[in-house]
Amino acid sequence: MYFFGSYSRKYSKHYHNPIVYLCIEISNKIENMSSKDNNLSKYKIEAIKSADNLKVGIVVSEWNEDITATLLQGATDTLKKHNVKDKNIHTVTVPGSYELPMGAKLLLTKYSLDTVICLGCVIKGETDHDKYINTAVASGIMNLGLMSNKPIIFGVLTPNDQQQAKDRAGGKFGNKGVEAAITALRMTQLKDVVKNEGNGAIGF
Repeated sequence: MYFFGSYSRKYSKHYHNPIVYLCIEISNKIENMSSKDNNLSKYKIEAIKSADNLKVGIVVSEWNEDITATLLQGATDTLKKHNVKDKNIHTVTVPGSYELPMGAKLLLTKYSLDTVICLGCVIKGETDHDKYINTAVASGIMNLGLMSNKPIIFGVLTPNDQQQAKDRAGGKFGNKGVEAAITALRMTQLKDVVKNEGNGAIGF
């Protein structure tokens, strides 16, 4: 309780929901640790089944386009590598990362999709704008996934500077777009597995 309370008081001026703050901080730490210790583009190919019938939406932020274009390329190349058809990949762009959840919702409204990948890059600046945007985007993507019962993937880089972004967009730490695509494939597989297990209780 003390840990939660201290974070809640300390960061209430930046984050309306302390739980969302903690999720973002943990995610950032994991991303930094994993990208330093592992390459974002590496994964176990044998763990991914053929996705030839999968329908995927991709929403891409135009802000920091030099970064997000590389994320998009990594995501689409990875999807095609696992047999997702061109006609089943629906891509739209939005002005910035803040608009990613709405873009994803619009795609779900227009197409019958199995998953949506959200790609963006929010680079920390002199103000706290990144905290507000990251909080809103993470919360929006999470809520949309829970409400739609479909995997909505958080493929947003939250680096401290331009170089950190480049390192994670095809640089020395791999490509976040590849990781986002693999996450989408794995989560849709998981959904199918759970669905096919029937109505029996899981874990009890």
